[in-house]
Amino acid sequence: MAEREFVDYATVRDKLLEAIERRGEISYEQTMALQHAQWKASASGHPSGDIKTDPAVYAGLFGALMQNEKLQQHPEVCSKIAELAPLTVADVRVVIASKRVAMDTSEVEEIITIIRQHVL
Repeated sequence: MAEREFVDYATVRDKLLEAIERRGEISYEQTMALQHAQWKASASGHPSGDIKTDPAVYAGLFGALMQNEKLQQHPEVCSKIAELAPLTVADVRVVIASKRVAMDTSEVEEIITIIRQHVL
């Protein structure tokens, strides 16, 4: 199976804008994806309303999360956490529940500390 690459919304936005420059137009579906990526990459796309998506921050946070023993088996969860940057225990639990990653509260708080170090 091919290696999967995970990217943030800002990267998706930038790639679609590059496609418009190269081709002059994009499909309807790509236009909808671009609009969504623009919104999610902006500060208003984050629940706190003040965290913008930055590809360098995303990459650093993703790498840091992949160092976690329980998360390294689930790169898709690391990607989602890096993109959403949840800042509460409940929000992190929602993300890790999708793959049934078992973490106690102290482990989740460690994840939040890592997020805060990278995004704030």
